[in-house]
Amino acid sequence: MYDIAVIGSGPAGVSAVLTLKALDKNFIWFSSGSVSKKVEQAHLIKNYPGLPDITGSQLALTFQNHYEGMNIKLMQEVVSGVYVTDGYFTLLAGDKQYEAKCVILCIGVENVKPIEGEEQFVGRGVSYCATCDGFLYKGKTIGVLCTDKKYEHEIEFLADIAKKAYVFPLYSGYEIKSKNAEIVLKAPLKLTGSNRLERVEYKGGGLDIDGMFILKGAVSPATLVHGLAVEGGHIMVKRDLSTNIAGIFAAGDCTGRPYQYVKSAGEGNVAAHSAVEYLAQLKK
Repeated sequence: MYDIAVIGSGPAGVSAVLTLKALDKNFIWFSSGSVSKKVEQAHLIKNYPGLPDITGSQLALTFQNHYEGMNIKLMQEVVSGVYVTDGYFTLLAGDKQYEAKCVILCIGVENVKPIEGEEQFVGRGVSYCATCDGFLYKGKTIGVLCTDKKYEHEIEFLADIAKKAYVFPLYSGYEIKSKNAEIVLKAPLKLTGSNRLERVEYKGGGLDIDGMFILKGAVSPATLVHGLAVEGGHIMVKRDLSTNIAGIFAAGDCTGRPYQYVKSAGEGNVAAHSAVEYLAQLKK
């Protein structure tokens, strides 16, 4: 059981774990990459205090050197679910489960919006984990939406299990090697069905499927944590960055504009201190 779980490796996540490390807390840190892609791909950053005219790749390296220099370990896994479990939280990452007394969400803002019906069919045909749920669809027809080339090995794994896999790659330069995989160069617009997912629809047509795997670096807040208060795609927080669920805090772009690295870093620090205070209250 960890004291705190931090999800996300942008400025908010990095700031939060640096603070927790300085406070000697027992925490675990998750992200799909070593540092947020949004940071790495920034052309030039002019308003980060003390680091004028720094490129995104330079800032990302500075972040990485800082946390590695403090011996902070980053678990490069996508957390697909956070569940309230009798006073603590269970986090699902791949085919593993982790437990923590509180959680700090630094998950940024999704570049790929949820498909209509996606949240409705989570657990009833929609999955975010190939290795967890792949064998449930052995010999069946599935759809796979993928946003990054690095997940192609998961696509091939799913295609080899399934009877047929319709793959929707939302990136260029795909190289998917499987006889069961059929590329569909359409963006999925809607998932439909009765009790379970039955069909994916796109402009000009649709396909009957038994399940839909969505492979991307992050899950929308409302899908990640059931019951989390979200407005306009942003997590609703109080001044101390607590959410409507006791023990869950949020920081960075996921809490709303402005989308600025310095704002995110500040919120990460505040969220970490608020989480530590929450833990202190639990002991009373």
